[in-house]
Amino acid sequence: MALIRWEPFREMEILRRQMDQLFSDLTAAERSSSDISVSPRTAWVPAVELSDNGSEILLRVEIPGVEAKDLDVQVTQDAVSITGEHRYEKHSESNAKVHSEFRYGKFTRIIPLPSKVQNQQVKADLKDGILILNLPKLEQEQNKVFKVNLGQSQSATASIEAGNGNTQPNITSQQSVQTA
Repeated sequence: MALIRWEPFREMEILRRQMDQLFSDLTAAERSSSDISVSPRTAWVPAVELSDNGSEILLRVEIPGVEAKDLDVQVTQDAVSITGEHRYEKHSESNAKVHSEFRYGKFTRIIPLPSKVQNQQVKADLKDGILILNLPKLEQEQNKVFKVNLGQSQSATASIEAGNGNTQPNITSQQSVQTA
């Protein structure tokens, strides 16, 4: 049996260090909100939705309050890079107190794509705070369906290859499928 030294305040010290780190990260982010060097843990990045419909990839990016002139979208065959800035609107009222929970500043988001796309033929639309990118896939990357022959005899396979149109598997009563 091993003896373990009892340290009753060790967990409290770890919690204190973590809280100190959290507050220092938050104050650093507030001081440099217009700077690109905001900590990646506290920096705002837009939410994305990626869907694949076979011939193209649809990428939707949620960027409310960001105008098209403040966006830079770059598409490679493997990834999409979106850089933008949500600008702060200054109010001219001198005695007004403002409480704001909006995030302002620059953001960058790089989204890796599940397959290669034709980056010269991308279509983009920005409407109601949603950026929609239609990314057509390369021809060799599109899902191609191949028929898997299970339990077919050689004559049935030859007739399919010859183009007879018989795509039904040829399973006779003598063939059986065994399960483990």
